Amino acid sequence: MGRKVVLIGLDGVPCSLLREYAQRGLMPRMAEMLREGQLRPIRSSIPEVSSVAWASFMTGLGAAQHGIFGFMELDPLSYEYVFPDFTWLKAPPFWQEADVEAVVFNLPQTYPARPLRGVMVSGFVALELQRAVYPPRLYPLLRQMGYRLDVQSHLAREQPEAFFKDLFLTLRHRLQALWHLFYHEPWQLFVAAITETDRLHHYFYRSALGGRHYWAFQELYGILDEFLGAMMEAALRQDAVLITCSDHGFCPIRAEVYLNHFLARRGLFSPNGSEGLRAMDGASRAFCLEPSRVYVHLRGRYARGSQGEAEYEALRQELKESFEALSLEGQKVLRRVYLKEEVFQGPWAEEAPDLYLLPQEGFALRASTSASEVFGRSLMQGAHTYEDAHVFVAGAELPPGLGSIADLKGLVLSLLV
Repeated sequence: MGRKVVLIGLDGVPCSLLREYAQRGLMPRMAEMLREGQLRPIRSSIPEVSSVAWASFMTGLGAAQHGIFGFMELDPLSYEYVFPDFTWLKAPPFWQEADVEAVVFNLPQTYPARPLRGVMVSGFVALELQRAVYPPRLYPLLRQMGYRLDVQSHLAREQPEAFFKDLFLTLRHRLQALWHLFYHEPWQLFVAAITETDRLHHYFYRSALGGRHYWAFQELYGILDEFLGAMMEAALRQDAVLITCSDHGFCPIRAEVYLNHFLARRGLFSPNGSEGLRAMDGASRAFCLEPSRVYVHLRGRYARGSQGEAEYEALRQELKESFEALSLEGQKVLRRVYLKEEVFQGPWAEEAPDLYLLPQEGFALRASTSASEVFGRSLMQGAHTYEDAHVFVAGAELPPGLGSIADLKGLVLSLLV
């Protein structure tokens, strides 16, 4: 029998923000934890979106090896959006490999819940609580607790005060359920994610260091600080290693970049407003899916594809050069434009985007098909970053080579077995 491990995922919480809040006194327990453990920035996945990052966290693999490339895919026959769920994951999660008793709670990309040696409560995008719970005996208990699958994010656009109320209510019920499982279920591995951080960051990140809604960050991170301090004490009492991590960083949005409109201006994509990609025909030579994924509209791959293998490489180079030149007020939008083979290697590489765009911080790449300009703004204030995710370890050494979210699997397995 190896060590017990408690792993708390803090969705979208940057390393730099944890340090800042500890220094400001907003997170005094975190300041104490930093004296006892080790905190380090790490990289996200490519693409740097939660579905891919948490899949990489679970498997230790990249997108072309575990098969998850984003929150949505395009059906090549109907051109309808398809949302990959836990059944799409092509590699085993580390708790299955370790074959230990485990609690897996609110981890994104684990819906619908599936049997394991222990307990699972699925995270985002979980649609029905009953299908999000294994074993089924826990479903009545969670309902009785008033457990909520997620925050009602639409309220942030319509009624910010109602959004904040809903956010803190959801977090309170989540922590209640988390502690119940921690103390009442057997486990050697306890994995839980807090996702309310990500929701607040997306809509109000400009207030993260001060401003109109800074109070909400103070309140949320105050609750988080108390929780993490209590969890560290509880973990160490059980001689367990405590790890916290995030799937990506965050930064304020300077501008949103509407990639399909950018392609349309170059005659490479024919938009159809509310029809999205469903009406795409042979006039479209390429299209984009979030986040930052560019696809050639190939014959044989898509029912109405217009591009043959002979045009493929020339079109990719044209796309690469066009995106590399994209700028706003003299600032380049993209740090790098990757061809698929440069970043996606594995048995599912054929499903990968033909190009992947890594943005400069401050630019949020969008795949809207109804935008009328290349650049714009919405109510969203925060964007993911590839760097500045975090890992924190107490009760064990943080390996020097651990540099990305995918590296957590190796550390956890080394402790468990």
